[in-house]
Amino acid sequence: MNLIEFKITEAGNLPIQTHAKTLDEMTLNLPQGFYSTFSTLSKGTRVMGLHAHLQRLFIPAGEQGLVPSVSEPTLRLRLAELAKIHLPHETRFRVILTKNDGSVYVGFQPFIPLPRAVYDNGVKVITAEMARKSPRVKDTGFITSSKEQRKQVSAEVFEILMSKNGKILEGMTSNFYGVIGGTIITAQSGILLGVTRRAVLRIARGEGMSIEYRAPLVNEKFSEAFLTSSSRGVVPIVSINGRPVGQGRVGKWAKVLSKAYQAYVEERSEEFIR
Repeated sequence: MNLIEFKITEAGNLPIQTHAKTLDEMTLNLPQGFYSTFSTLSKGTRVMGLHAHLQRLFIPAGEQGLVPSVSEPTLRLRLAELAKIHLPHETRFRVILTKNDGSVYVGFQPFIPLPRAVYDNGVKVITAEMARKSPRVKDTGFITSSKEQRKQVSAEVFEILMSKNGKILEGMTSNFYGVIGGTIITAQSGILLGVTRRAVLRIARGEGMSIEYRAPLVNEKFSEAFLTSSSRGVVPIVSINGRPVGQGRVGKWAKVLSKAYQAYVEERSEEFIR
């Protein structure tokens, strides 16, 4: 999939070429900074939680005294213009605000949704002893430091779960949840609080589930487990480190939450392109 890259300024969009083929490669070729990744919805015309995604850049930049090369309102307009390139298809964006001078870069390409089989059959994941240096900040330095672990993702391994002292924190590109009965167990500290996570936990309470905020144990016997991310929604897990989760198949709660989240997105997503 062709990757298109721009430096965004108040004066306009300046094409750049880092010779990258993926968003991660582009990120590694740019100065270190703050970033967020998201995809459009509804044939490219809507987006979920855009303000929250962009605040992942502007808040830490402000805390460090950086002056971004573009304001948030202007950036929103420019992103909408770029999304029109792929209409009526979806677009996957990565926005980066560099720490050295506040420059804002955007890389984007057509978004290909996960196959239906992923949600119907679930995925296999493995754990790795690692954690984010600054859990509340989405820093591109993490992509660099986790480069070797990311190579383990394959057709057989969907995601790497980061763990510390035998406790699961989160996925490298997602949030993690274990389920025992009608209770979700998920870490609250030491993780990046995903945009989708807040919505899914709110939905879970509405469906009658309870939430236990603690880091699940790597060897804990879950009846179910799942991941969430803004572009993939609720992804059921059927195996952790080669051991089946529950009955080794997608559980009822993952199905309920996945369906409810899709309805939530349709209702709450904002119009991105008019």
